[in-house]
Amino acid sequence: MLGARCLLRALRSCSTASCPRPRASVRLSVRDALRSPGASGERVKVQGWVRSTRSQKEVLFLHINDGSSLESLQVVADSSFDDRELTFGSSVEVHGQLVKSPAKRQNVELKAEKIEVIGNCDAKEFPIKYKERHPLEYLRQYPHLRCRTNVLSSILRVRSEATAAIHSFFKDNGFVHIHTPIITSNDCEGAGELFHVQPLNKINVPEEKFFNVPAFLTVSGQLHLEVMAGAFTQVFTFGPTFRAENSQSRRHLAEFYMVEAEISFTETLQDLMQVMEELFKATTMMILSNCPEDVALCHKYIAPGQKDRLENMLKNNFLTISYTEAVEILKQASQNFTFTPEWGADLQTEHEKYLVQHCGNIPVFVINYPLALKPFYMRDNEDGPQHTVLVAPTCNPAFSEC
Repeated sequence: MLGARCLLRALRSCSTASCPRPRASVRLSVRDALRSPGASGERVKVQGWVRSTRSQKEVLFLHINDGSSLESLQVVADSSFDDRELTFGSSVEVHGQLVKSPAKRQNVELKAEKIEVIGNCDAKEFPIKYKERHPLEYLRQYPHLRCRTNVLSSILRVRSEATAAIHSFFKDNGFVHIHTPIITSNDCEGAGELFHVQPLNKINVPEEKFFNVPAFLTVSGQLHLEVMAGAFTQVFTFGPTFRAENSQSRRHLAEFYMVEAEISFTETLQDLMQVMEELFKATTMMILSNCPEDVALCHKYIAPGQKDRLENMLKNNFLTISYTEAVEILKQASQNFTFTPEWGADLQTEHEKYLVQHCGNIPVFVINYPLALKPFYMRDNEDGPQHTVLVAPTCNPAFSEC
């Protein structure tokens, strides 16, 4: 009887006492794992896609990437982990310890204790091949897979960082973010290059309108922002914009994202240009600071020389010239232009490029355009026979676009 009581007491004590449990693995992105200070021996879990495999007699090497970094994380495992399913492109989950890497090119590596294949990939059928630099024309055939390549993933990370930088700049400077409508009844630019919106079942019945008025995909949120500027002194929008320009070029996109801002009670055009310059520089600085590897890849393979132009832009103040001064500079140029520069004619791409080069590859504000070249809402300078409007398009050396 006494023995039974002692046994029962022992069972109760064991059931109520806190028993030690194995420590769970900390989930890390590849980027965070690569930034780990060193051989902490921390048990971690990393998930991603296999970029390369290399099997030796006693050791298996994997490189895992999850899109958070251009660089992949090296995984070192016992050769017993070698599996036919561990192929290029397969998705995996790796548990193990972060240890200091003996290799010079990397700070840490993951010593695998468990490797689980989440999704198989037939490397022979997979259209993206290891160590091949596929042309962009080829990658366009596989929009669901091309983001796994170094070039496209770098571009998307840079774009993500630029988006965050733009929002951060406006928030830090007291702007209110406005979501302007995508479907609208107004043609802000007045150019008539609009996508008409109506239900599919009403196409054959044009007299029946879903919105009671003609509706279009937005070409600009500016008119909506101007309404909001009557209640908020500083507003901005950053969203999709659509243009029905039937042109196959990177300068004429059917859909793109555009930043627009409005400021109430501003005194001069210089105030607006200052905000534009600070936005350009703040965004560029954040991209160069937070995406150095991605910028270096783009600089090497996509846009050679652009990084140098951006760094030069950061060191100098933007220049300001009038439209009239710009036309005079173009007329005095020794270069022969396809479109002859004349007062009253719009500046073409070749003119913008020359102006940027003439001004030392620094962004240039061209102000006071002829009234006939700009939309109706531009402020009239009331300056006599020339009749110009208060506007400040920017010629940028990184894009050479005004």
